[in-house]
Amino acid sequence: MISVRARSTVLPVAALLLIAGCAGAKPSHDTAAPSAALGTSPLDNPDGTRPGLAPLTSDSDRKAGRDLIAKVKTADAGPKTGYDRDQFGPAWTDNVDGVPLAHNNCDTRDDLLARDGKSLEHKDGSACVVTGMSIYDPYTGKNVQWTKQQATKIQIDHVMPLSYDWQMGAAKWDKAKRTQIANDPLNLIPADGSQNASKGDSGPASWLPANEAVRCSYAVRFAQVSLKYQLPVTPADKKTMIQLCGG
Repeated sequence: MISVRARSTVLPVAALLLIAGCAGAKPSHDTAAPSAALGTSPLDNPDGTRPGLAPLTSDSDRKAGRDLIAKVKTADAGPKTGYDRDQFGPAWTDNVDGVPLAHNNCDTRDDLLARDGKSLEHKDGSACVVTGMSIYDPYTGKNVQWTKQQATKIQIDHVMPLSYDWQMGAAKWDKAKRTQIANDPLNLIPADGSQNASKGDSGPASWLPANEAVRCSYAVRFAQVSLKYQLPVTPADKKTMIQLCGG
């Protein structure tokens, strides 16, 4: 081992090199980790197969959000007459064509919990049924410890509510297409149960997530569903959606 005295002539140079190296070496994951923990930007998740709903914070991303929302058509809402949840197929059915994650022998709810949850626990003997997890709820901005004994603590939100879909044109669809939008991961986000309950069948002009940081992302996701299924939104909803992304 070299003594401190013997190394005295090289320490200044080594120290300078070490300091310079530290100043220029900032691992990329230091900046990526926070946003990754909040989920995925809707702009990077056009099919809904990636977890969560990360905020859109940069000017360029918020402009991209406004540009996407601008493509959404508008119409006045039709009557709710004839709406029933059963019109959109069996709840959380795996037997649906044309959407990601279907036909994998797990129901839609468990697929979404598995998509967004971490440290998953499963029912004994099942590779599907989630019984416990930790999950980041974008609607409140909180991390939640969830178990199946507290099932309603986390609920699966239809971003574009099914009754809203019905009033905006889904009443004229066949049942197969209605079953698609009810089970499409693009239209589904696990979120705080009380937030989901307070939303009901509201559009963005009437209800928004409590977490203000995610509201532009929420508007973009609403627009993505609208465009995929060629369903208009109300003029008030579109105006609100653009404003949420800085328009």
